[in-house]
Amino acid sequence: MAEYTIDELARVAGTSVRNVRSYQSKRLLPPPRKVGRRNVYSDVHRARLQLITRLLARGFTLANIAEVLATFESGGGMPELLGLEEALTSPFSTEIPDVVTYLDLARMFGTFKPGSLQRALSLGLLRKHGTKFVVPSPRLLQVAVELTQAGIALDVLLDQVAALRRDIERVAQRFVRLIATEVFDPYGDAIPPKKEQRRLADFVTRVRPMAKVAVEVEMARALDDLVQQELGARLARIVGSHRPESANDR
Repeated sequence: MAEYTIDELARVAGTSVRNVRSYQSKRLLPPPRKVGRRNVYSDVHRARLQLITRLLARGFTLANIAEVLATFESGGGMPELLGLEEALTSPFSTEIPDVVTYLDLARMFGTFKPGSLQRALSLGLLRKHGTKFVVPSPRLLQVAVELTQAGIALDVLLDQVAALRRDIERVAQRFVRLIATEVFDPYGDAIPPKKEQRRLADFVTRVRPMAKVAVEVEMARALDDLVQQELGARLARIVGSHRPESANDR
């Protein structure tokens, strides 16, 4: 299980240190573990923060959330519920976000216009963090750098990222709806029994690599087919137009 300082916890959970302290004071978060003089937070705290954020976005107040959590605790099923909560709210990506400056971006891409910056912020590829920027996915940033170095304009690349995101969200929705309908719908809005909570948490944890494998396999198949059709045909035309002249051609 990952360990975080309060600053790291706030960053990976997409909230502020001030919120973390506020939720702690209201007993919405379990206390951190003491290691010497340090307060150490875990994925349980991150999952709880993300749950609170989701509930707030759905219109719950902090008082409502406190009541819900108190109800769960009084039922004695909090450990199982926290396990299910963590399984459901843990991010699929295990990347550690990076922090860059505007000058860093300009060096990486050769130039980085204000319009491109605003577009990257609107897509969530960057997040404002004081005078700097949080990069949620350093791997994706590196892919963007290499593609622009290969000659693809940054604005064109941002357009493709937006289109790709829409396509990927449709794929993800299909997979999540399948699990929601076939696995969770039988419980309706009721809290599953403690035994079932453990089973569901284990299932959701195992589903994560399944989803990635399914997408990777289908993406590889599609790339094989389309690369052959598009780039293979183009290469054949290029080779054909530069083949050596035969004796009959002279």
